[in-house]
Amino acid sequence: MPGHENRLRPHGFYRGAALTLLFASVLATAAATGSLPRADEEAERISTRSVASTADKDEVARAAAEAMADGKSATEAAEDVVSRSGDRWGAVYDKGEYEEFEQALDGKYTGVGLSAKRLADGRIAASKVQPGGPAALAGIKAGDILRTIDGEAVGTRPVTEVVALLRGDGTDRDTGESEDASAGTTVVLGLSRDGRDWTRTLRRASLSTDAVTFDTGADGALVIKVSAFTKGSGKQIRDAVRQAPRGAGVLLDLRGNAGGLVTEAVQTASAFLDGGLVATYDIRGEQRSLYADPGGDTERPVVALVDGGTMSAAELVTGALQDRGRAITVGSPTFGKGSVQMPSELPDGSVAELTVGHYRTPAGHKVDDKGITPDLVVDEQAQERARTVLSGLGGGS
Repeated sequence: MPGHENRLRPHGFYRGAALTLLFASVLATAAATGSLPRADEEAERISTRSVASTADKDEVARAAAEAMADGKSATEAAEDVVSRSGDRWGAVYDKGEYEEFEQALDGKYTGVGLSAKRLADGRIAASKVQPGGPAALAGIKAGDILRTIDGEAVGTRPVTEVVALLRGDGTDRDTGESEDASAGTTVVLGLSRDGRDWTRTLRRASLSTDAVTFDTGADGALVIKVSAFTKGSGKQIRDAVRQAPRGAGVLLDLRGNAGGLVTEAVQTASAFLDGGLVATYDIRGEQRSLYADPGGDTERPVVALVDGGTMSAAELVTGALQDRGRAITVGSPTFGKGSVQMPSELPDGSVAELTVGHYRTPAGHKVDDKGITPDLVVDEQAQERARTVLSGLGGGS
């Protein structure tokens, strides 16, 4: 498959609703999945489970080809084989879904620059408005209530469906495959703020996600929030660490990070390591390794902040920094997502991803189904505790 890189799938990634989940996180600057360096033309992917029961790629391809010959959906036939295999994290994506997924991992998406959340009273509200995006330019602000999309009430819909409507995700009635709105199409939003109702017609645009943000705390520490390891995020992080004032500590916030490109995760680990092992993994029994680039900052104090939403590629970084003694980890145990999946293209252009192996931390610890337990387990006020730890390491003024 041309242009494919290896990905780390996020939890809950299934066809259709799975894509919606990804784009919901993308809109909230929390994209998903990741990329291993390719040793050959096959694109391996790390996902989240042990290799207990998996579908055979030849069996999946054969089912797809037979369905096409009978005039049926190859994608649905492949999905049926994968679902019966017991491969919980195996998945099949039609061509359009997979292309959008690749685009999201490049840090791009088509939409209005608006993320959504459900309030305690059940209403849907804008949780974040991307600066310069169509929603921001229309005067929409975080906290505004989203009542309708193209005249349809959204109050009872799942947030993932609301995001899909904002993006224009849909299904072609004739083919049954995904059909998504392109940049330039319009969507009409019904909004409410302080008791005032109004509508806005927005034109969707091609936007870039902001998966990495930087801030300098009052104590002088560099706070790096990584919502996803999208393309270019590793270099951003490494450059920021190099440019930080001498002696300033780093708080690496990986909470809620569902994964990303493995190459970017390795680059992120490289920011704090001078070469050496980041992780090992196997593909059908063949052992392989991931190594950090030389020249990283090995002196400044680092605290990694994690939680149950820290998955796959983010766990790879966490495990590397913890096992190599390069960071103190603070927070709650991570999700536990570390099995390897390999994609294969089916006769109709759809893609099946099947589990073929798993990865381990530098010390040989299995991540899949177990997760990583932080050095300091904290359920409440985790960020404050992490700052205290960093200050104790000499990373704050």
